[in-house]
Amino acid sequence: MTQNAWMRWPSREALGRADISRPRRMLAWAVRLFALAILLWGAFNSSRVHGWVTVVGALGVAAAGVLAWALYRTTFQHRLWPSLAILILLLGLAVGAQAVGFRAPALVLWCGCAITALERLPLAVALPTASVALASYAAVNNDVWLTTAATTAGLALAGYVLRLDAEARGSAQRLLAQERAARAAEAESAALAERARIAREIHDVLAHSLSAQLVHLEAARLLIERGAGREQILERVVAARGMARDGLDETRQALSALRGELTPLEDFLSQLVDTSAGAEVTITGERRQLPAEASQAVRRVAQEALTNVRKHAAGAKVRVRLAYSDHQVALDVRDSGGTPGELAEAGAGYGLLGMRERAELLGGSLEAGPDEEGFVVTLKVPV
Repeated sequence: MTQNAWMRWPSREALGRADISRPRRMLAWAVRLFALAILLWGAFNSSRVHGWVTVVGALGVAAAGVLAWALYRTTFQHRLWPSLAILILLLGLAVGAQAVGFRAPALVLWCGCAITALERLPLAVALPTASVALASYAAVNNDVWLTTAATTAGLALAGYVLRLDAEARGSAQRLLAQERAARAAEAESAALAERARIAREIHDVLAHSLSAQLVHLEAARLLIERGAGREQILERVVAARGMARDGLDETRQALSALRGELTPLEDFLSQLVDTSAGAEVTITGERRQLPAEASQAVRRVAQEALTNVRKHAAGAKVRVRLAYSDHQVALDVRDSGGTPGELAEAGAGYGLLGMRERAELLGGSLEAGPDEEGFVVTLKVPV
């Protein structure tokens, strides 16, 4: 064994009483009561017990009980020197009991000290202490030497087995505590991830809708201040109302997605393209159900890309291509270029940063930039 193993205490989980089954507690108390009965019987079941000897015997039994309780406390607290001092006192009490004729209590104390030392002390201290206690027991016991040797070996083995059992129980308790902590951390991480997902959905859905409404309402306010005609003001108000209605629809879709009630991705893209003039959608590969996160990422990127086209390339022709493959799904949104629209100054979700974040969270990638004609956004997500 290493030096650390010789000087290592059994863990407090091993020395404590937590998670000990009821049958084991009852067995432990039965052993204690049996030992106490032997002490009392040995102290008072003798013709020589009378007068002051009776008082000494009663005080000895009480002292042994108090010292045993103190030993359990000090070993639980890993206090070496107090524990060793109490064991010496118990061994001395056994020697005194033997000297005044209380042989049975002395034997019980020596056996109990040996077993307790092996079970609850560091091995470097437990082995010498147990050796002294068992040697005293063997010297006093008047059985044949073979019986005494077998009993001594059995007591030593019992103490060490109790030590191994306690350490195994302590290790199981620590592993259980670590598992509970890991599960709690995992649940907290999942809750934080879900909160982040909800935050992204709310932001992506509402940000571009509210910002577009703000642009139209601000334009209506300026027209009113300038005394513009009723038709121009009404046009802006109607546009803002349309943006509000679209934002409400998108919010409902986002809530449905959070509840796992997603419409088929192909239908969503078709509906999205129908609302954009000059846009067409192409789907290749074998269609299949995607995980909710991957499906939602494709939806949001397509929505954001088309919004950017309306803002920065009004009137451009847009081609949306969704390609299924064995291990990934790819979305390609390409426009033919155009002039900035009236919503060019309005914010929209997280923009390219938000789209790239969605892709990276799923282990995918997003590329966006100009091409020969206009602008292209390409999303690849593993599935």
